[in-house]
Amino acid sequence: MSRFWSWTIFILGALYFALPLIGTFEFSLRMRRGEYSFDAYRKVFADPQFQATFTYSIVMAIATIVFGVLLVVPTAYWVRLKLPRWRPWIEFITLLPLVIPAIVVVFGYIRLYNTSSWLPLTGSANGTNMLLMFGYAMLSLPYMYRAVDTGLRAIDVATLTEAAQSLGAGWITILGRVILPNVLVAVLSGAFLTFAIVIGEFTMAALLNRPAFGPYLQLMGANRAYEPAALAVIAFAITWACMGLIQLVTRFTYKPGAQPK
Repeated sequence: MSRFWSWTIFILGALYFALPLIGTFEFSLRMRRGEYSFDAYRKVFADPQFQATFTYSIVMAIATIVFGVLLVVPTAYWVRLKLPRWRPWIEFITLLPLVIPAIVVVFGYIRLYNTSSWLPLTGSANGTNMLLMFGYAMLSLPYMYRAVDTGLRAIDVATLTEAAQSLGAGWITILGRVILPNVLVAVLSGAFLTFAIVIGEFTMAALLNRPAFGPYLQLMGANRAYEPAALAVIAFAITWACMGLIQLVTRFTYKPGAQPK
C-alpha cells in the first residue's frame, strides 16, 4: 500500500512539472496553421540576434566558470587545510547571494562603478562585461563553493599536500596537479550549474545593458507569439542537459587520495 502511494505521489509530481512543458512544446509547433511544424524553431535559430546573444552568454559562462574555479578551488583548499575555523564564516559569505536579490546587487554595481566613480567600469563595453562576469560569479558562488567543498571532503587534503611537498612541489603545482584532478568531478558539477545560471540570467544583464540571452528571451516574449515558446523549450533543454551532464560526470570515480598520473 505504501508503494502505491509513493508511486502515486511521484507520478503526480512528474505530471505537475511535465505537463506545462509539454503544453509549451505543443504550442511552439502551431506556428503553421492547421498542422504541426518546427517553423518557430527555424526562425529562432536563423535570427541573428539569437545567435549573437546566445554566443555572448556562452562566452560569459565560460569566463565565469574559469574565474569561479580560480577563485573557489584555492580558497576552499586553503580554508580546509589551514583555516578550518573560518569555514562557518566562508560558508555564510557564500550563501549571501541566495539572500540578497540580484537587482540590489546590480544597482550597487551601477552606483559604485559608474562613469563618475573611482573605478568607472561601466564606461566601456569591456569593463561592463567584466562587471557582469563578476556578478555571474557571485550568483554561482553558493553552488560552486559547495560542490568543491564536498569534493575536498572526499580526499585527505593534508596527506596529499604533505606528500607533494615532500617531493618538492610548490603550491601552484599542488593545486594544479594534485588537488584539482581529485576534485574534478565536483568542479565540473559546479561548472554546469554555473553555465545554466548564466544562460538564463536576466536582471543583471538587462540593467547593465548587455546583449545576453536572458534579455533576448524577455524581448521575444513581449513581441512574438510562437517563438517565445520555442525559446522556453530550448532554455529548458539547455538546463536539463547541464543537469544530465552533472549526473554523467559523477559516474566517474576517483579513488580518494590517489595520485594523478
